[in-house]
Amino acid sequence: MHKLKRFFQSTNSFFMDVKCQGCFNLTMVFSHSQTVVVCANCQTVLCQPTGGRARLTKGCSFRRKGD
Repeated sequence: MHKLKRFFQSTNSFFMDVKCQGCFNLTMVFSHSQTVVVCANCQTVLCQPTGGRARLTKGCSFRRKGD
């Protein structure tokens, strides 16, 4: 549903903790990130930008922040 037509208006974007599949390090990532995000420890690519929402690398797990 469109973000303005919901009963309570809210955005579609959010921050999330992404766990690296190699070293299990947590990195905070924006859901609609426009840059490639890499792990600070092992330099593994965690997510890549698309036209809208960022695509997580296969094998990475995430947890939504807030809520």
